[in-house]
Amino acid sequence: MAPHVMLSYQWDIQALVKRVYDRLKEDGLPVWMDIEGGVSGNINDAIAAGVEEAAVICPFMTPEYQASRSAKKELNYADTRGVTIVPVMVAKNWEASEWLGLITAGLLWIDFRNAEKSDDHFEKCIKSLEEEIMFCAGNLLSVEAPPLDVNDTPTERPAVRRKPGRGFRHALTGLYLWESGMQIFHPASDIRNSVELHDSPGDNGYWEEIRGDNCKHFRSFITSGYLGYDPNGNSTYTKASPHRAEEWQLMVDETDNSPERAVIMKNKHSQSFLAVHEGKLTGLQHYDESCKWFLE
Repeated sequence: MAPHVMLSYQWDIQALVKRVYDRLKEDGLPVWMDIEGGVSGNINDAIAAGVEEAAVICPFMTPEYQASRSAKKELNYADTRGVTIVPVMVAKNWEASEWLGLITAGLLWIDFRNAEKSDDHFEKCIKSLEEEIMFCAGNLLSVEAPPLDVNDTPTERPAVRRKPGRGFRHALTGLYLWESGMQIFHPASDIRNSVELHDSPGDNGYWEEIRGDNCKHFRSFITSGYLGYDPNGNSTYTKASPHRAEEWQLMVDETDNSPERAVIMKNKHSQSFLAVHEGKLTGLQHYDESCKWFLE
């Protein structure tokens, strides 16, 4: 069995998960689901094989999923084996706790709470899920080319591909977090590079994500500089190596109801939210709409 994306769910939402399965498969991703030939013979052996060959497992989180003994066994086994977990949130006004909260703590979930609101909303949720799967484990998956139509031309949807990092687009201004490469001298840490806003991402707008100690580091794809925030000068920058001021918490913005993938970036050292005010990057101590970013 080739490495695949495993969909883990509780049966009450099987119709939604089957729809997700069909779209991922249509876009060329290798995907595994129990009712689609994933289970034959002994169910425990089949589920174990599904987990063991998974590059990614996507738990569709609901209160019923959390209460399911079989779901707990699946996800615990995947976690023990080090399988990448990409959570999908389906339930509204609820958050995972107990064993599920423990396993998914610190992970960015994909917002499917309003996925069935419209076809357009569903498609954007699928795009977010595919991008996160490829970001986390695209190097482990064999993605097929999009199918041809009757005229032997590719379908309109582009092939699923892995991007060189995360892109951050500001929700209100539409501007991208961008590493300019312009050097500035700082007496405490020698050379820093300036970070600014740009109207298009380009390679300078991609940030590699590196997990730290209860935090994340974001490293410029172009310069390998680590994103940081200095509250004393109210400046955003990159530098060659990460320390306390370059530690970030990346969280889902649960207040957002759009089909975009909204997140909040909080500097762990200063406890400042990265925001945009009057067209400039700044840090805020309290969240408002200017702290919202969309992942791309």
